[in-house]
Amino acid sequence: MTTAEQQELNERRQKLKRWRLILGEAAEEKLNGFSPEGAGALLDEEARIMDEALAAIYDETGNGAASASADPGASKAARKAGLGASSPKLAKWLGDIRTFFPPDVVSVIQADAIERKGLKQLLFEPEMLEQVKPDIHMVATLMALRGKIPEKTKETARQLVKAVVDEIMKRMENDIRKAVTGALNRRQHSPLPSLSGMDWKRTIAKNLKHYDTENRRLIPERFYFFDRARRSKEWTVILDIDQSGSMADSVIYASVIGSVLASLPALETRVVVFDTEVVDLSEQCAQDPVDMLFGIQLGGGTDINKSVAYCEPFITEPQKTLFILISDLYEGGNVSAFLRRMDEMKASGVKAMCLLALSDRGVPSYDEANAKKLAQMGIPCFGCSPDRLPELIEGALKGMDLATLSEKVGTAKGHL
Repeated sequence: MTTAEQQELNERRQKLKRWRLILGEAAEEKLNGFSPEGAGALLDEEARIMDEALAAIYDETGNGAASASADPGASKAARKAGLGASSPKLAKWLGDIRTFFPPDVVSVIQADAIERKGLKQLLFEPEMLEQVKPDIHMVATLMALRGKIPEKTKETARQLVKAVVDEIMKRMENDIRKAVTGALNRRQHSPLPSLSGMDWKRTIAKNLKHYDTENRRLIPERFYFFDRARRSKEWTVILDIDQSGSMADSVIYASVIGSVLASLPALETRVVVFDTEVVDLSEQCAQDPVDMLFGIQLGGGTDINKSVAYCEPFITEPQKTLFILISDLYEGGNVSAFLRRMDEMKASGVKAMCLLALSDRGVPSYDEANAKKLAQMGIPCFGCSPDRLPELIEGALKGMDLATLSEKVGTAKGHL
C-alpha cells in the first residue's frame, strides 16, 4: 500500500469514527459496512470511553429514536446507556469527559447533563462539584439554585464561582481600566491642560528659583496640574441589570464589570439588579463580586419601570451620567411609564443605552416593540459581547454618538 493510499485509509477511519460517536451505538452495524476492517473496528478503547460519556447524557432524551445512517444529514440515534444516580459512576463520568474532550465541549456537556438528566448531584455534593469545570453556565445554574445548595457544598460552590469571576476579571479588567483612563485623562488628548486644573501653590513653590528680580516677575519653567481623574468623581455610571432567568450570562458579566468600574476613583458606580423588586448591590460590588453574585436570585418577573425609577435619584449631573440598562425589555410592569422615564432621562442629557444581552451567544431574544420605541428616542438597543464593552464605555465617556458606537460593537441592529 502506498503512502497516499494509507493516508486516505486513515482519513476514512477517522471520519467513520466521528460519525459513530455522533450517531451512537445504534448506528454501529450500518457504519461497519463502510469500515475497511469490518465489524467492530470503528472505536478504539479511548473512543469507547468517549462514547459511553456521551451516551450517558444524550440517549433517550425524549426526542424519539431515529434510524441511524452514515448520511451527514441523519438524526442522532437513540442509545441504551444512562448515567444513573450512583456517585462513583458520576465521578468517573466527570473524569472521563474532562480527560477526553476540550474545555469548551466539557462546558456544553455539563450544562446538558443538568438540563437533560437533572443531575443536581453535580451541585449538591462537594466531591462532585470539585470535579466540575468552572464556566459561566455552571455559575448561572448555581445562582438559580443558590437557595437549595446544602451548607456543606456552599464553600465549594463559592470557589467555583470565584474561579469564573477571576477568569472574567483577567480577561477584561485591563481593557476596562485603559478605556476609562483614556477617556477621562485630559492630558492624553491635549498638550495644553485645562487652566482650571492648575495647581497654583505647587507651581509657584517649584518655580521660585526662576523669579526675575529685575522685572519682578515669576517665570515658571514648569507648570503643575491636578490629576482631575483621580481628584474627583468625574462621571456617574449606572448599571441597571435585569436578573430574570433569561439574562443569566448578562448578569454575571455585568456584575464583574461593575466591580471593575467601582474600583476606579474617577467614576461613581451604581449597580442595581431587578426582577419585580429592586436590589442595590453597589456596596457588595465594590467589595467582592463573588458575594454580589450570591446576592442575586435569577428568575421571577420583570418590572423595569420600578428599577429605572429607583435609579433616577443617582442622576445628579445628567451631562456626566452614563446609564446602561441591561435587559431584554420584556416588561411586566408599566410599559408606558418605563418609556416615559427613559425619554425624560435622554432629554435631560444622560447618555443612555440598552444592552439586550451582554454575552457571547449572538443575537438575543428581546421585545422588539419596546426596543424600537427606545431607538426612536435616540436610545440604542443592541446586543454586545463582553470583549467589546470597554470600547463602548470609552466612546460614551468621550462623548461619541451612541447610535454610531452601537452599530460598531453590537448585534440586533434592526431597531437602531
